[in-house]
Parts: sequence; C-alpha cells; structure tokens
Amino acid sequence: MKPGERATGTARDRPSPGQKAETGVRVGVFSDIHGNLVALEAVLADLERVQPDWLVCLGDVAATGPQPRESVRRLRALGCPVVMGNADAALLGPSHRNAAGEGDAARFAEIDAWCAAQLTADDLGFVRRFAARQTLPLAPGHALLCYHGSPRSYDDVIVATTPDEDLDALLGDAEVTALAGGHTHAPMLRRHGERLVLNPGSVGLPYEVSRSDGRIRNPPWAEYAVVAWSDAGLQVAFRRVPVEVAAVTRAALDSGMPHAAWWAGGWTGWQ
Repeated sequence: MKPGERATGTARDRPSPGQKAETGVRVGVFSDIHGNLVALEAVLADLERVQPDWLVCLGDVAATGPQPRESVRRLRALGCPVVMGNADAALLGPSHRNAAGEGDAARFAEIDAWCAAQLTADDLGFVRRFAARQTLPLAPGHALLCYHGSPRSYDDVIVATTPDEDLDALLGDAEVTALAGGHTHAPMLRRHGERLVLNPGSVGLPYEVSRSDGRIRNPPWAEYAVVAWSDAGLQVAFRRVPVEVAAVTRAALDSGMPHAAWWAGGWTGWQ
C-alpha cells in the first residue's frame, strides 16, 4: 500500500435485523506516537481531510522520541480520549528498561529517561490521567473498545498469529463490535468470534524490513486507521501518510536527546 492510500479490503459486520443504525459514524484510531511530533502532525493533517466524528489515541505518546513535551501538549490540545500505554506508565515511575544493559537496550533506556525529564508536572499529570480502556459508541448496540496491549494489560501482545484460545483470555467477554489496540506497531485486522480486532500500526515509530539489507528500519510514513459505521455495517480502513524524513531527523538532531544520531539512523537509508 502506498503512502496515503486506503487499504483495498474492508471488513463488515451487518446490523441486526430491524436495527436502525446511525449513518456515517467514523472514528480515527491512532497509536504509538513515541515523541514524534512531525509524524503526529502528518496524521492530524490527513485526519482533517477524513473528518472523523471521533478521535482516540491508543497510548505510548511521548517516550522514545525527540519531541516528548511537544507531542504531549499537542495531544492535550486535541482533547481526544487517550489510553495508557506501557511507555506512558514508564514515564511516571522507574523505567521498565534496563539502563545498566548494553547496546540498544541501554540507549533506549537513556532516551526514555531524557524524555521523562522533558515533561513538566502538568505534562505528567495529563499522562497520569490516561485511562486503561476507552469505549466509544458506533451505533445503538455497537461499540469500539480501545486499549493499548489488551483490555487487561498494556503489556500484553496481540498479533495476527495469536491463537484463538489465547485471545479468549486476552480480550475477555466485552459485548462490543470491535476492539482496537496498539503496542506492537504492526497494523492488523482479524476476526475473533463475532468481534473484529484491529491494530492501527504506529504514528511515530512504524517498522518495516528494508529490502536492501534486511534490517528493521522506520519507513517514511505514519500509520493509523479509520473505523466507520454506516447502514452497510462496520468498515476498517488502514492509512499510511507520508512523513518528511528530513524533518524527523532534524528534530532529533536539534533536540538534545541522547543517541539522537543513532535514533535518526533508523529513518535514513530506507528503500
């Protein structure tokens, strides 16, 4: 899928017989900004064109990127519901990462400590108010349940290959039409019983494998999804929005963030 394109496929759930559905209810779902305001602004500009009725952020707002304070304040000004991610929780207390480790783990730990130090008490108070879960109405009898990892924990991992029996425990028995979570940075749509389970991907740290050398890099786009309800049922469209890599790397190198050149290197040389 090219940047800015809609996914070619959609998934639909028909309303129950005799049910009068609300028409045109659309929710913009985005996640894992990770302190990348450049990517967040690209997504918000695209959402201005899409014009959803609701916005919801699935967490991991400020850590692991060069613009933590700016990202928190932009999201706060936006005023949309936000759920708590594992990286958000780590900003509020001792990091889950091992600063005494080596290599990438140590670098990420130092970056995250720097990100936490950039936030004021007001910023942290905003993060502290993130909810564990958010439920948004789609139509009478239909709702979207939002979380970070799973409804039970922001640390849980749900992917396309997670066994159905594991999903039973991870998702619980919430009577909703669809569930949306982030955390893995991997766009996903699958059915579990009568419910749809989706992941919109990542705004600020998307991952792809480079065709040239097989390395995992950050491709030049931001990812999100639109969940839409109409008389035709439920549709999910995944979107990729072009991101100006030069602006991302410039933001990193000008930020004072530790290991900025190393972090920015993930965005360069993509092919």
